[in-house]
Amino acid sequence: MNCFFSSILLLTLLISAVTADDDGNDTAALLLFQSQTDIHGTLLQNWTLPVNSSTACTAQWLGVKCINNRVSAVILPSFNLRGPITALSSLPLLRLLDLRNNRLNGTLTPITQCTNLKLIYLSGNDFSGEIPPEISSLRRLLRLDVSNNNLEGSIPTQIANLTRLLTLRLQNNELSGTIPKSLNSLQNLKELNFSNNELYGSVPKDLYNHFGENSFEGNEGLCGIGNLPQCSYTGDPESPQTVPSNPSSLPTTSTATIEEPHEKSRKGLSRGGVVAIVMVNVVALLVIVSFMVAYYCGKYSRESYSMSGSECGKRRSSYSSEKRVYANNGGGDSDGTTATDRSKLVFFDRRKQFELEELLRASAEMLGKGCLGTVYKAVLDDGITVAVKRLKDANPCARKEFEQYMDVIGKLKHPNMVKLRAYYYAKEEKLLVYDYLPNGSLHSLLHGNRGPGRIPLDWTTRISLVLGAARGLAHIHEEYADSRIPHGNVKSSNVLLDKNGVACISDFGLSLLLNPVHAIARLGGYKAPEQAEIKRLSQKSDVYSFGVLLLEVLTGRAPSEYPSPTRPRVEEEELAVDLPKWVRSVVRDEWTAEVFDQELLRYKNIEEELVSMLHVAMACVVPQPEKRPTMVEVVKLIEEIRVEQSPLGEDYDESRNSLSPSLATTEDGLPGY
Repeated sequence: MNCFFSSILLLTLLISAVTADDDGNDTAALLLFQSQTDIHGTLLQNWTLPVNSSTACTAQWLGVKCINNRVSAVILPSFNLRGPITALSSLPLLRLLDLRNNRLNGTLTPITQCTNLKLIYLSGNDFSGEIPPEISSLRRLLRLDVSNNNLEGSIPTQIANLTRLLTLRLQNNELSGTIPKSLNSLQNLKELNFSNNELYGSVPKDLYNHFGENSFEGNEGLCGIGNLPQCSYTGDPESPQTVPSNPSSLPTTSTATIEEPHEKSRKGLSRGGVVAIVMVNVVALLVIVSFMVAYYCGKYSRESYSMSGSECGKRRSSYSSEKRVYANNGGGDSDGTTATDRSKLVFFDRRKQFELEELLRASAEMLGKGCLGTVYKAVLDDGITVAVKRLKDANPCARKEFEQYMDVIGKLKHPNMVKLRAYYYAKEEKLLVYDYLPNGSLHSLLHGNRGPGRIPLDWTTRISLVLGAARGLAHIHEEYADSRIPHGNVKSSNVLLDKNGVACISDFGLSLLLNPVHAIARLGGYKAPEQAEIKRLSQKSDVYSFGVLLLEVLTGRAPSEYPSPTRPRVEEEELAVDLPKWVRSVVRDEWTAEVFDQELLRYKNIEEELVSMLHVAMACVVPQPEKRPTMVEVVKLIEEIRVEQSPLGEDYDESRNSLSPSLATTEDGLPGY
């Protein structure tokens, strides 16, 4: 019924918008965009029309700017919007589009219809497909930032037609092909960044000299100038190719060597000379055939390792863009990696191990796609099951640096840490092999399948899991107390359960492989307040993140990066929230009981434990880093909390709706607001 009335309301707003003057179509376009992308209703409170004659401009909608009652700017960064931007193609006078750091998807084609655009900021979304050549129709464009998306295909040469362009940011996508030389014609260009894509070929000299090496790093196939590899030429000066990492491994036949004896044959060759020529040609033919066989065998072995599965990730939209995992059996990397080195996994213990080839042959199932890469469940021939993480964003990392990080991560062992068993390094591929934990994550247990029929996560289990995670994190902090190495990515999705239901913290140290700005951005609602100013990871910020995790366990609410799955909504209940801020506001108003998850309020005799755990959490999320406890202290505080067993049996009270019998409740049994 609520959905029916919502649909009627939206239809009414659309009709009234279309009948308005000048801005009618603009308002209708924005309402359609809101209905397709604002799944949490963040904009709904402000994007309303008080009277029939109102428009988005006269109503002064949040994030909407107008000129002469026409929409000229849409500025909605970090609003957790999800969906396509197709509706915005109906804003002909749009000049500024800022939708950074949302979860918008689809293609960029709709923006090519907004021919008055001057500024486009769409970084940090999930846009896919190619950069449309029609973007050249935006002749007034000054700045284009579509970095940190899933864009693929080549860089269109038509971008050179954007003669007023000042900024071109395409980094951290999956773009391939060569860099168009026509971009040299962009005389006004002040900033360019093509880093961390899959581009290849020669870098135009003028672009490299003007914008520097950093604008092109992370593209293994680029060559030509500065610190980039030299290019080899196929005879056509316009089609350079990157020099192979081990040129001697390729079949090379010298034209001069073959032609010289051919000239001599015209003057009359001896029988020995003829035999020599024949032998040279036979040997050359055998070499070519052998490498063709090796190539196709290698291709077959690469394609045989096909890993597929359901998409449950947070970043990439489909597996079709993923590369197959493979090992090069010949040659070496330009960083000095030999064929022997590259064909082996590096293990951290001495027990019976397996070879890389066994891992590549294993049947595999994709478990999910995270910010750093894709995780697979791999079952080896002997039945051993491991989890394999394919790193993506760490690909530019040099071998020595990567190995140092792996040593830091791999040497730590603790019952509450997911064990890193091995790693594999090559310039084009980096794999981490972990013990496989079969029982999912704390995040899925807390937020998955809420609603009718769900078995609640009881209090005893919750406190056991957070205590295990705290012990694992404390071990990391203690082990690296001097160097102060943090975990760097503490969140409920990184607390996994082993076969016995023991909590193990995962992903330790992987954020160290990233630029600190990117690593902090990926923390979402677990980010400590000081990290907005000081762009670095720290053990104190780990403590803050753990405090948010405790609040998540106590409230049943997910931090802003992870909105709760669908369940019956109570006003703004399902909106992603700043958990520490929300809890402080509720406690300050002395409605402490409303902080706790409704699933917990049905258990008897745990009020004191809940409040004690809330005190621990609030101590962790103190805004001042120096006032937060250490993780060792946090472990002791949790251990001191008396835990009453709370199974779904005799301690579970179906009639219980709150901690206090006197707390008012609504007719549906939920606490009154």
